Amino acid sequence: MIDASPIFLTKAEESLAGAESELANGRFNNCTNRCYYACFQAAVHALMQSGIRPPGRASEWSHAFVPAQFDGQLINRRKLHPTDLRSVIARGYLLREAADFRSTLVSQTEATRAMRRARLFVAAIRARGEF
Repeated sequence: MIDASPIFLTKAEESLAGAESELANGRFNNCTNRCYYACFQAAVHALMQSGIRPPGRASEWSHAFVPAQFDGQLINRRKLHPTDLRSVIARGYLLREAADFRSTLVSQTEATRAMRRARLFVAAIRARGEF
């Protein structure tokens, strides 16, 4: 079986770089989207490195499964990541939904905060040697 976790770490790094670029260029909604995916993809990588896979044959990383398992297994149960990462993915998801699907705009402040959380999240995964 091929270890796909490096693919997700590459995607996370690309998403984080994209978020940085979007923030610098004032595209706050797209920045928020990329921040969420940087965290989501980094979490998938961390879950795979810890031997956690989605249930079933499809093996799809859902937007419900990933944050639940990252928070529940890697933070709460195994204590592999700091508690300040708890709910980062879920918060990012809610902001991404607003950016992508609601008739509102993400503010510069919201995007800047999302960027800060995404940087910290990815840095914490890197610090564990998973990047």
